[in-house]
Amino acid sequence: MIKKLHDMGLRSEHAYIAAVASIGLSVLTWAASLRAEPGAGLDRADRWGIFVGEWAPTFFGLGLALSHYEQEEGSLMGKAHTDGERKRQMTGAAQQDPSATPKPRR
Repeated sequence: MIKKLHDMGLRSEHAYIAAVASIGLSVLTWAASLRAEPGAGLDRADRWGIFVGEWAPTFFGLGLALSHYEQEEGSLMGKAHTDGERKRQMTGAAQQDPSATPKPRR
């Protein structure tokens, strides 16, 4: 299932963002229920907040599973790793080839 989600373009960052957003949404649904249904009371608002709040652990778990899959696949830090490796190669090549570095003026 995780491979299928990853192949569809879902990344661990997306799941983590959804988890944090669901925490905020939980507070918003609690407040909205409290205002929209004044006769229903605090219990009803609490149930709405808890219902939406239960999504966060699911999204965090999904994010962890995707992160583990990305680490095994090697795509977790794909672009950052590639860019860092390219910089290391360029600086290493410049240090090995003295003609590649500009000479200081006197």
